[in-house]
Amino acid sequence: MDFLDLRPNWELRRCCNHNQVIFLISTAVCIFVILVLWRTVLMTPFKLITVFLHEMSHALACLLTCGKVEGIKVHADEGGVTQTRGGVYWLILPAGYLGSSFWGMVLTLASTKELTTQIAAGCFVVALIVVLFLAKNWTLRGLCLGFLFFFGVIWYLQVTTVFRIQREVILFTGVMNSLFSVYDIYDDLISRRINSSDAEKFAEECPCCTGCGWGVIWGILSFVYLCGAVYLALVVLANQP
Repeated sequence: MDFLDLRPNWELRRCCNHNQVIFLISTAVCIFVILVLWRTVLMTPFKLITVFLHEMSHALACLLTCGKVEGIKVHADEGGVTQTRGGVYWLILPAGYLGSSFWGMVLTLASTKELTTQIAAGCFVVALIVVLFLAKNWTLRGLCLGFLFFFGVIWYLQVTTVFRIQREVILFTGVMNSLFSVYDIYDDLISRRINSSDAEKFAEECPCCTGCGWGVIWGILSFVYLCGAVYLALVVLANQP
């Protein structure tokens, strides 16, 4: 194989090969299913897992800025709260919305290869176990236990049967997370202006912009993450046989 063929195809020349077409179709199917089932109970666990990643991002930002996480809650009404002490507050606040969008991008990219899919699933399981011990309510504990069981079933099917759907599950979770993050930002920060939202609190820390303004900025960044995930996935798949 020519070494030049291994260089990233940033211009996406000769797009699209078989793998790229399959990825685009799979992503489109995920978006279609999510939009059709958006207000059904079937989507509730995946909406709550997005809230889980939102709160986990707050917790990570707190820990990375030398703070302490005292507890995490996810509520059945798709709300959540992370109790922190210390850390850099103006970094912790935006980490929730932007962090969940970022994880959506990571999961979408991870679904492009079998190895990265397995690594992503493994990291997801570890995060669920860690948060299980930090959980302060039974909704979050039940969510963690439910998805641990879910990933266990997926792993069992992956190893013992011909039903290899781990990549599709990771892709679906990534796309769902990206879409819900953008929707959540619009619903919480732009259309309704919740006074206790992260953006309103961030506006108090950084008054150069209103809470709604920060919501618009975060929403644009979340949408860029989603588009970036699709573009980078196509780049990764460009050189796959």
